[in-house]
Amino acid sequence: MNCVLCKNGATHPGKVTVTLERGTTVVVVREVPAEVCENCGEYYLDAPVAEQVYRQGEAAVERRAEVEILRYAA
Repeated sequence: MNCVLCKNGATHPGKVTVTLERGTTVVVVREVPAEVCENCGEYYLDAPVAEQVYRQGEAAVERRAEVEILRYAA
């Protein structure tokens, strides 16, 4: 797939760190599988992975976490 952002790079499977923020909660999820642009580093998550990352973020908000660092778990 070609990168939608820079329009120059191709994407390849890799792992990224995703940071989510809502209100006073910041959640960092490490080692998230993604397609990563070789040129600019922009990443793209497929639907099941994005859903899992958002679920982890929602759980942290419900726990009223201020800052939480997690490792991606499918």
